[in-house]
Amino acid sequence: MKLRIDPGAVAHCRHLAARIADPVEAFIARHSTVAVERAVVRLLGGSGTVEEGVPTANAVVERLGAGRLRRGAALSLGAVAQARAIGVAEAAAAIARGALEPESGDSVPAEAARAALEAPAAEALERIAARKFERTALLARSSPAPPPLLYVIVASGNIYEDRTAAVAAAEAGAAVVAVIRSTGQSLLDYVPEGATTEGFGGTYATQENFRIMRAALDEAGARLGRYVMLTNYASGLCMPEIAALGALERLDMLLNDSMYGILFRDINMRRTFVDQHFSRMLNAHAGIVINTGEDNYLTTADAVEQAPAVLASQFINEEFAHRAGLPDVQIGLGDAFEIDPDREDSFLFQLAQAQLARQVFPNAPLKYMPPTKHMTGDIFKGHRIDAMFDLASVMTHQSIHLCGMLTEAIHTPLLGDRALSLEGARYVMNTARHLGDELEIKPGGIIERRAHDVLREAEARLERIAEIGLEAAIEQRFFADVSRSPQGGRGYEGVFERAPDYYNPFEEALRPAEIPA
Repeated sequence: MKLRIDPGAVAHCRHLAARIADPVEAFIARHSTVAVERAVVRLLGGSGTVEEGVPTANAVVERLGAGRLRRGAALSLGAVAQARAIGVAEAAAAIARGALEPESGDSVPAEAARAALEAPAAEALERIAARKFERTALLARSSPAPPPLLYVIVASGNIYEDRTAAVAAAEAGAAVVAVIRSTGQSLLDYVPEGATTEGFGGTYATQENFRIMRAALDEAGARLGRYVMLTNYASGLCMPEIAALGALERLDMLLNDSMYGILFRDINMRRTFVDQHFSRMLNAHAGIVINTGEDNYLTTADAVEQAPAVLASQFINEEFAHRAGLPDVQIGLGDAFEIDPDREDSFLFQLAQAQLARQVFPNAPLKYMPPTKHMTGDIFKGHRIDAMFDLASVMTHQSIHLCGMLTEAIHTPLLGDRALSLEGARYVMNTARHLGDELEIKPGGIIERRAHDVLREAEARLERIAEIGLEAAIEQRFFADVSRSPQGGRGYEGVFERAPDYYNPFEEALRPAEIPA
């Protein structure tokens, strides 16, 4: 099943996305954020907490102050380590608890400070590379089901209850398990420490929670004979830190969008642009697949009207991801089955959107999200709508399939709800595995006309964004009918301009020589 689309229009959209990204990337190159610097501290060994449970990374960044932070947290840590003849991690811990003053390294030349950072930075990158190798080895021994990957969510607030639910989901056939974060965590400007047993609407993302869930899914996967992937959220005010922790604990996917936090959590856009870049550099090195959030546009505004915005955003997300070093096979662009089911021929519109994304981004592991907005609590109708979603997914060769729940809009899914959804998806996908390959799209028909309209309108939208700039476009409600201002939103005070001698050893090591394909 192939759409006849204009390759020139697709190429022009990518050209426009590059034009849109250029000034944003120039801003990124001149700035850092407190979250980026905290991620650097964590990677250099600044883990744990100090007095009153304050994370070491937060305490270090706070004590360094604005002047030293402009040169990069790493440079100050390296200087103190060199001056005191101690390790960089030891220097971070001492500064965090007030045992050493940051100025104790001020007389150390920058070259000597950088030299002190070489070994711990290389060790951190080697640890991440080793986790990537573990994943590759486990996948090589795995016997996965045919694509798309069936994905379910657990979110009780208690990591130990989530562990039980995740293992049950894997046993029921899930290939990917996501742990939804506790409501509001994206607005916290620190990462909690340790295992957590209380959360509202989800479970806190912490390094220990990652470790607990990773170990449980590895054990289940060994028993089941297939690798089970783990997902969490690298978004919000701690996006770079969560990306670092996910890389260290071998998460497989992270929700890591370039604009989601801006639009849906009112996080400052400049903070988000800087944070997403460094996060994605870490994800690229770790082999983590990012998931983008275009599906959310369709839950806050009309899905038919927003389709061009979804495609335009996918082009922009792809461009930013490439510039951070992510290859296509790690860019899980988002879409959703959210058109009103009472609309005549809505299924044809869904096929047009899904197939268009598949052909425009042929090597990307597309993530297809289930219907939620129009679920009513009628579990029988909901299960049928989910079946149509399953059919659209398999027909258009989507890569990652978040299973819809028949009890959507009623309660947090029970173990049985997930099992029924997985069973239903497997049934539809098995019986229609090659249906899309057997069909031809009618020239000039509803599906083809719809796809052409979406592509043409996305191109026009990208042209306008290239003219006025991405910041102005967001302010003017180009995405999801949401307006945000460049200086507004949470976290703006955490963005700062780099000094001429700014240094981040991980950025230096991970900066791509060229945009990957």
